[in-house]
Amino acid sequence: MKDEFIPYGRQAISEADIEAVVEVLRSPWLTTGPTVAAFEQDFARQVEAEHAVSFSNGTAALHGATHAAGIGPGDEVIVPPMTFAASANAVLYQGGTPVFADVCPETLLLDPHQAEARISERTRAIIAVDYAGQPCDYSALRALADRHQLLLIADACHSLGGSWQGRPCGSLADLSAFSFHPVKPMTTAEGGMVTTDNPAFAERLRRFRNHGIDSDHRQRAASGSWYYQMTELGYNYRLSDLQAALGLSQLPRVPEWTARRQQVAARYAERFADQPLIRPLRTQPSAGHAFHLFVVRVPQRDQVFAALRENKIGVNVHYTPVHLHPYYREQLGTGPGDCPVAEAAYAEILSLPIFPGLTDVQIERVADCLIEAVATFNGATA
Repeated sequence: MKDEFIPYGRQAISEADIEAVVEVLRSPWLTTGPTVAAFEQDFARQVEAEHAVSFSNGTAALHGATHAAGIGPGDEVIVPPMTFAASANAVLYQGGTPVFADVCPETLLLDPHQAEARISERTRAIIAVDYAGQPCDYSALRALADRHQLLLIADACHSLGGSWQGRPCGSLADLSAFSFHPVKPMTTAEGGMVTTDNPAFAERLRRFRNHGIDSDHRQRAASGSWYYQMTELGYNYRLSDLQAALGLSQLPRVPEWTARRQQVAARYAERFADQPLIRPLRTQPSAGHAFHLFVVRVPQRDQVFAALRENKIGVNVHYTPVHLHPYYREQLGTGPGDCPVAEAAYAEILSLPIFPGLTDVQIERVADCLIEAVATFNGATA
């Protein structure tokens, strides 16, 4: 329908999802129960990781990853600016300092050369952000991390369903953090996950999400003991069994949903192929792009944005570069000129609607409106 608002993202909830949640509501366990462990096991298997530890949201997962990595006061972590603030905030939560390294102009992914240029004797880790659902160049980043004896953390909150050189996102870094917010590749309403092949990291993640306590109540019940100890400072970052049930139900459909997102992206790319003023981001040859977002660069972005919103198309902008936010400018002294590639991109980027339920008719409507708006505000003929 012409008057229907088209959001940039939307969850897909089936009757099977609802039934899975209702089944847990009827069970003895609403939280810290067996459904959480089942979800973690299935998730680890799907992304080919040894361990998966669930969290209450994607930000908590990122915080858990920086904690497991041992980031603390005085430590620096390389972070790209083209991301949601949580990627860098997770470093601050640990008392560390995020150091912003610029992105590649055609993909807006962390530039390995810029990352290396920011490494100092205080650098402890690199956070690679899989912007829009495209995995970073993990071959180059792994070589860089190994060369400087750094940990590699993947902010994979956009890239579930994606891959690099045939390996799934979630198996590409020392620690990989995911988000299950409703607009992400799958949802648990709110939720997150960290995957790792390192058993010591996994154990530390489990303690961290449970107040730093060395056992949970099911383990104590199994051993017939009430006794527990808090061995480090942690948080209540647990995922409930209700959320895990939704995740268990959704997880098998991620490949199907990823394929549909890729179809939508291919149709957009086809429509814009003869539009020189509409420039989609480039997909790297080795990347299996999950297309959480479909991002284009257009001139006169703000006017185009307003015109599309007026036509009930829920375009968005992802993101204001983190180093330009007032908090970072005031606390870390960052500002314009620190990351010129990201700053130039920010003036032009626009996220178009993309989600599995987007229809072919809606795709054409979005493309038509974008082409017309870009032509209108740039003196061209649509």
